[in-house]
Amino acid sequence: MSGLELTHVSVTYPGRPPVDAVRDVSLAVDPGDIVALVGPSGCGKSSLLAAIAGIVPCTGTVAWDGQDMTDVPVHLRGFGLVFQDGYLFPHRTVAGNVAFGLEMAGASRDERDARVTEVLEMVHLGAYGARHVDELSGGERQRVALARSLAPRPRLLLLDEPLSSLDAELRTRLAQDVRDVLTATGTTSVVVTHDRDEARVMASRLVEMRNGGVR
Repeated sequence: MSGLELTHVSVTYPGRPPVDAVRDVSLAVDPGDIVALVGPSGCGKSSLLAAIAGIVPCTGTVAWDGQDMTDVPVHLRGFGLVFQDGYLFPHRTVAGNVAFGLEMAGASRDERDARVTEVLEMVHLGAYGARHVDELSGGERQRVALARSLAPRPRLLLLDEPLSSLDAELRTRLAQDVRDVLTATGTTSVVVTHDRDEARVMASRLVEMRNGGVR
């Protein structure tokens, strides 16, 4: 398996004039690696992540294990996503949120229940399955979002500023927990963050972005 490979990826948003958000980025992420994209606001980090996910169109090539994924729809790429605000489903319990991707994949109830229990234990929320999400703290919500993304066993996990809405002390603690979970599961990951200290805790490699390109 060769992991993620970006070749001359560019993202341009239409306008007058058009905005070149990502410019000719080539980057490889080996299986099991956790790579952090770091840089100031507006440097193209989130746009590059969105291109990898397939949320925004790009030129160049996004490949996984040698297969060109550039024109593959988001839901068929097998990639997981964790956003800054989690975007949990308010009408579902914690367990219901974590089970969502498994339901979409057609997993049986027994398979769903076993996997939900497993990933909630991973993120230290084993006793929280029956709770409603509005009963959770910010850090707990992000743990649920991480568990939901990990439950279907994504081949690549993309995290866009996953801890930036939390206070500094909680971010530091949760960054290490996220790193531990990703390492334990061998999940290949790309993390976007503007916080270098957080990036050093979470990632095995830092990639600097400036003006839409990598350095």
